Amino acid sequence: MDDSTLFSIKDFAAFTGMRQSTLRYYDEIGLLTPICRGKNNYRYYEPYQIILLNFINVLIDIGVPLAKVKDMMKGRNPQGILELLNQKEADLNYKFNEIRTAFSIIQTYRENIQSGINQEEEDICVRDLPEANVVFGEKNDWSNQKSFYEPFIKFCNRANRLRINLRYPIGGVHNDMISFLEAPGQPHRFYSLDPLGNSKRRAGKYLIGYKRGYYGEFGDFPLKMQAYAKENNLIFKGPVYAHYLLDEISIKENEQYLAQIAVRVG
Repeated sequence: MDDSTLFSIKDFAAFTGMRQSTLRYYDEIGLLTPICRGKNNYRYYEPYQIILLNFINVLIDIGVPLAKVKDMMKGRNPQGILELLNQKEADLNYKFNEIRTAFSIIQTYRENIQSGINQEEEDICVRDLPEANVVFGEKNDWSNQKSFYEPFIKFCNRANRLRINLRYPIGGVHNDMISFLEAPGQPHRFYSLDPLGNSKRRAGKYLIGYKRGYYGEFGDFPLKMQAYAKENNLIFKGPVYAHYLLDEISIKENEQYLAQIAVRVG
């Protein structure tokens, strides 16, 4: 062995960009052992071990555990590495989807809070709304229900099967203004404000009202919206959508939750 071709641990670390402490740890666990030890037990490495270190670093960088890397060091082949890469790619795709969903939830809540934070209570206006994606739950049965919670619990229990993400804000939709006036706290369906949803709230001109209070507690506010529409010669067209811009995510006192109620008009 030509000692002139050996790297001290200090030089090997500098050349490879690794910390000496990491190289010592790799030695201790038998992952990358120095080719020899010199005086005072100093570690020395051969140039070809740079290649071995590259193999180790590539696998670590893609998330392979050290124990698995050590096993792969003993014997690897193209097919085995290909299977490993396919598995890591699948793992990363799952993580990417989780991150994308987290970003989407953040954006949805941020938009809701920004819309509601300076909104005056019981304000009623006409405004253009863009098309919005949602995911509807199954039809609610209120015939024998004593409270708002029973249908809502059923909706939550079936969410997985319907691919409804309950981390997004949840709203309620009534078939029309008549049903909303008759029972404002009993929506025809619940829905998730998932921007990747498979259903849509149509774009158009909407009569919009803002009401503070706990879920489903609208009081006489639907009548006020009806009166506003009559005074301004507005005709109701289609479903009534109600969701909360400010809810338990942003407000502690549930009587201060802020609902946005929207129905398309002409």
